[in-house]
Formats: sequence, C-alpha cells, structure tokens
Amino acid sequence: MVQNLARRAALVDAAIEVLAREGARGLTFRAVDAAAGVPKGTASNYFANRDDLLHQVGGQVHLRLGPDPATLVDTMRAPRSRELVDTLMHQLLDRMNRDPAGYLALQELRLEATRRPELRAAMTETMQANFDSYVQFHVDSGLPGGAETVALLYLAMTGLVVEHLTLPEAMRPFAAAELVSALVARIVPVE
Repeated sequence: MVQNLARRAALVDAAIEVLAREGARGLTFRAVDAAAGVPKGTASNYFANRDDLLHQVGGQVHLRLGPDPATLVDTMRAPRSRELVDTLMHQLLDRMNRDPAGYLALQELRLEATRRPELRAAMTETMQANFDSYVQFHVDSGLPGGAETVALLYLAMTGLVVEHLTLPEAMRPFAAAELVSALVARIVPVE
C-alpha cells in the first residue's frame, strides 16, 4: 500500500497531542485516529505497531521543538556574549510555550523509555546526538563557555521548562523568563 506522507505526518502530530494529553497508556491507534480526524483503522495502516508509532513520535517531536532556521540565523548575527546566550535560552522557552504538547510528549517518551529497552536505546541515541549538536553549535559559534556550560544550561533549562509547563504555580513568585536570565547569569561566563 502506498502511503500518503502528509497523512503520516498528521498522524504522528496527532500522536504527539495524544501522548501529551493522555500519557503513554492513552496512546492507542484509535486515539490517534480520533485526534487526527481520520477513519478508524487509519493509524494501524501507517504504523506496524505501537512501538513503531512511539519511534516516529520520538523523531518528529524534536523537529517540532527545534529552532526556526531563519530565526536562528538572524539571532546569531549578534556578538558572541552572555547576552546572546540569554537570548537563545529565552527563544527556547518561547518555543516550549508555543508547543507545550510537544515538550510534554517528549517527557512522556522519556518515562516510557524507562519501561521499554528498545525505546530507551533509541531515545538515548537521539538525546545524545542532540546534546552533542548543542555542544558543537555552542563551541563552533564562539559562545562563552564550553561543553560543561552547555550541560549545565541543558539541565537547568530542562528542569525549569518541566516546572513551567506542568506546575507553574509552584515557582511563584518567580517568573520563568526571569529565572532564565538568572540561570544564564550564573552559568555562562563573561568572556
């Protein structure tokens, strides 16, 4: 059967929404069909099984959460400084705010990976490749700090975004944007 690539992409995006809303246990072909607004049985024609669907979601969610290339090029015209890193971290927070379902689905995938060895291996490979690319981008761009700076920013921003998207009231009286700048000020050296 020849598959419609646009429909496949729509099914994966619908699966991301279901995963974010219902968790891994709620991710069924029937739920994906309903979320995508397609006839029952459609998702099962596009994905061999649930594991296949989870792997497809894992690949797509990173694309959804990534920076817009044109925006990144424009941002990177600024001098290499702590202020530029601050701008990049605020843009990251803005992307998560625009697509909270994408980020929450990623967290659900992480949790599901603790129970599924094959998904764990795939997620580990993807996350390691992403982290390596973050370090490479930071270093190649001449931003202040090195791999450890990126690791600390990554860990701090991951925690901040999880709190911000799941239990924002727990961070009161602090606003996420203010915390981003505080993290950058404490982690990124002045060069």
